[in-house]
Amino acid sequence: MNKLYIIAGIIVVLFIAIMLLQNKANETKLENNPYGTNDLNQATIDQLGDENYQNIILPDQLEEKINSGEGTFAYFFSPTCVHCQAFTPVLMPLAEEAGVEIHQLNLLEFDLWSQYDVNSTPTLIYFKDGKEVNRLIGNAPEASAREFIEAMVQ
Repeated sequence: MNKLYIIAGIIVVLFIAIMLLQNKANETKLENNPYGTNDLNQATIDQLGDENYQNIILPDQLEEKINSGEGTFAYFFSPTCVHCQAFTPVLMPLAEEAGVEIHQLNLLEFDLWSQYDVNSTPTLIYFKDGKEVNRLIGNAPEASAREFIEAMVQ
């Protein structure tokens, strides 16, 4: 019976140690995060260091960009979306190659689905003169994404 208590105690101590290590890792990742809060979903925290998600924009900032009238690409994604995880590493290098900035808005953190009429992720929308011009929905092939970007910046 004593062995059982010792084993149970060791398991409890290990779980506590794992939780403390995870919390410490999260604190490090959350320093200077672009969301302006530390109250983030774990999937978002896990994605903070990903080089393909370094152009995060907040809803108010996106609204300002759109209302300014300048051409604006807005990429609506979710860190839990497998299609986003496949498409983003294709999209972001294309944007860099074309010399355009794609602003990324995390729909897991900001519930803006209806405001921008987004029904699925990923969704890339191009705005000009304060209005939506066109959108690309889903995990599009590289050629389609390239064509979309080039058509919008002409």
